[in-house]
Amino acid sequence: MIERIRGKEKAILVGVCYKEQRKEQLKEYLDELTMLCHTAGAEPVKVFTQNIHQKDPAYLIGSGKVQEIKKYVEEHPEVDLIIFDDELSPSQQRNIERETKRKILDRTGLILDIFADRAQTSYAKTQVELAQYEYLLPRLTGMWTHLEKQRGGIGLRGPGESEIETDRRRIRKRIALLKERLVEVDRQMTTQRRSRGQLIRVSLVGYTNAGKSTLMNLVSHSDVFAENALFATLDTTVRKVTFDNTAFLLSDTVGFIRKLPTFLIEAFKSTLDEVREADMLLHVVDVSHPSFEDHIQVVKQTLSELNCSDKPTLLVFNKMDMYRIQNEEGEFVPLSLEGFKNSFIEKSHAPCVFISAANKTNIDEFRKVLLTEIKKQYSVRYPYLVN
Repeated sequence: MIERIRGKEKAILVGVCYKEQRKEQLKEYLDELTMLCHTAGAEPVKVFTQNIHQKDPAYLIGSGKVQEIKKYVEEHPEVDLIIFDDELSPSQQRNIERETKRKILDRTGLILDIFADRAQTSYAKTQVELAQYEYLLPRLTGMWTHLEKQRGGIGLRGPGESEIETDRRRIRKRIALLKERLVEVDRQMTTQRRSRGQLIRVSLVGYTNAGKSTLMNLVSHSDVFAENALFATLDTTVRKVTFDNTAFLLSDTVGFIRKLPTFLIEAFKSTLDEVREADMLLHVVDVSHPSFEDHIQVVKQTLSELNCSDKPTLLVFNKMDMYRIQNEEGEFVPLSLEGFKNSFIEKSHAPCVFISAANKTNIDEFRKVLLTEIKKQYSVRYPYLVN
């Protein structure tokens, strides 16, 4: 399994700026990587960036930048690991690890580490374990210290290679077993969904840390775990909610994020089936985030990959209390609800509603708009009941 990040580990962060990429965008990505790092329990102490036109097949960022990082870690022995914002190939990861003598993680490995810590139910743990093994398999030769023989040399080739193949075979068997378990759980969850009757199903989606679980708790009066951290929720939660004698099912799902690997989406297929089978989506957006427009596009892209982009969607702009605009005096001040309704956000996204789930701001309007949209879904499904 992937080694868990220990608390208080010192980390170097490495970002790559490609030819077509803006420097401001690189900063946003690194800010997000920093938050991921804190969520995993590590402390970033230094950031390196590299402008590249094409990826170096051996080191991603080129041997010169790797030597620069190597010099830094030699001068700062307290550094425990180096985290790359981009995905590394197995050979790149091994090469950089060999040069720097430090543990190397890429963005995917870091997210998997967080998932392993956040998974609570046996089902979520099974999903995470499957994703970890699929990530680990091509990187096996550089992950476990008991396989040092495989590095080559006279008299060391045969047994080491044999031991690696044995471990690969064990991992493949474990992957097959985990997939069988998830298939069985898929059947159970499909049966559960069918047994929920004919209620309209609404699914909360959005970028990670947008406030989906907080909104879930507010609307359904439940106690879903909510925290100001990335990937606070991995397990799907479904609650029956009633507005003015109109009942529906509301589900909370794992948050989306940039550069989410395809195999990770596939591992959480059953969780995301709640999104696929929903009649309507509540797309929750952290409007206070400087890159909220980019977050909207990331979610839309992920929904497209899940074949859910054509579902009726209500955009819920959350955390309006934290949104700030600059006034004529140069001060950053909150924007009123009326200001939101007259802003470019309102004009460019419809239908939408502005709220603060934490402060319960404008929740009455949110309920009214949501109820209207749900009734539309009922009228489509049961037109013979409409007067």
